[in-house]
Amino acid sequence: MGEADNWIWVAAVSDVAKGTAIPVEIMGMSLAVYHLDDGSVWVTDNICTHAFALLTDGWLEDGVIECPLHAGQFDVRTGKGMGPPIDDDLRTFKVRVDGGAIMIELPA
Repeated sequence: MGEADNWIWVAAVSDVAKGTAIPVEIMGMSLAVYHLDDGSVWVTDNICTHAFALLTDGWLEDGVIECPLHAGQFDVRTGKGMGPPIDDDLRTFKVRVDGGAIMIELPA
């Protein structure tokens, strides 16, 4: 399997308005695809690490997603939890945008 084979399509850029996030289910993974106001695109797991909640049901502002359940916050660019009640960071994925397609690199 070559390096190019580790990249999979997850969404079209046009599917995600700037300043929003959408849920994507692919290959058994629940992902959140973020399109920040600055035009950058990021992908993390969509399940909060604190308790089961979909982060895409939460509030996104300035690259920070807030869980709708207990208001825990994560930096979507790094996956870093930003204080209580968050103990564990989010898994993030390498992202590339190729001709309007958002792609992530799967772990080897």
